[in-house]
Amino acid sequence: VPPGVEVVPLLLLHGWPGSVREFYEAIPLLTSVSKDRNFAIEVIVPSLPGFGFSSAAIRPGLGADKMAVVFRNLMHRLGFKKYYIQGGDWGAFITKNMATFFPEEILGYHTNMPFSTSPLFTFYTLLGTVFPSLVVSSDLQDKMYPLSKVYGNLLEETGYLHIQATKPDTIGVALADSPTGLAAYILEKFSTGTNLQHRSRPDGGLTRRFTKDQLLDNIMLYFVTNSMTSAMRLYAETFNSRYFSMKLDEIPSPVPTVSLQAKNEVSFTPTWAIQRKFPNLIRNTVLDDGGHFLALELPQLFSDDVIKAIGEFRAWHKNNRTEL
Repeated sequence: VPPGVEVVPLLLLHGWPGSVREFYEAIPLLTSVSKDRNFAIEVIVPSLPGFGFSSAAIRPGLGADKMAVVFRNLMHRLGFKKYYIQGGDWGAFITKNMATFFPEEILGYHTNMPFSTSPLFTFYTLLGTVFPSLVVSSDLQDKMYPLSKVYGNLLEETGYLHIQATKPDTIGVALADSPTGLAAYILEKFSTGTNLQHRSRPDGGLTRRFTKDQLLDNIMLYFVTNSMTSAMRLYAETFNSRYFSMKLDEIPSPVPTVSLQAKNEVSFTPTWAIQRKFPNLIRNTVLDDGGHFLALELPQLFSDDVIKAIGEFRAWHKNNRTEL
């Protein structure tokens, strides 16, 4: 790193059924040094507990809230007292909780899957069936309405979520016993998560955006470690009354935030709903391309936006005279 260039830490967190493999193409792009900026990025890309080569919990209760504490402690053990965070899917749950629990440590939060579990957001979403302009701008209304189509797709595509949130070990045993079954279960998500229209394609559209090596690498991280069951337990440990009773989405976080929403993401959250949680939202970018596994699908676009966001976070801190 040239003199005068500050190295800043960035924690990247994946989700299910992804893995650290999602970031392989993005890492060299993120860590490249440019004469056009005064910072370089050091990335920390761990597997979530129970995923891949990370040990699983030894007792019940490790939900997305407690994983936030685990990764905060990891960053401290690595010597980082202040740092940037990025997450999608479960990574978005966990990093969002980190920004809620430890706002004084998080220099900036970038997410490619903003979401809200707030009852108010649910109320306004339902109200929007009558008055959509109250909820979302006219150019983005098709991402939320008609509600029958949106909810219909969610019901059709989230059967896995229900079983994993209630009986993860049942399906886990079956997947651990069948490499072919494991591959089918994972690949179906990479097909529809990238674009729902892939459901009608004979090959699931898998190689339109991913190589077979990329897909098999990700599958093998679950297969060779026999970690699918422990990974799926995260659903049961989070989608329950204990977790939702904390009402974490009702607690505003002052952390400066950037949201990036892909065209084919499984859900859409309007700017005002993100700002209720993150009043220091710098921008909410809605793409005309991409899907759920954005870092793997479009690594250059993903990396450019994360780098841009860190520059925006640094400018925000400078303007607000907060300590970097």
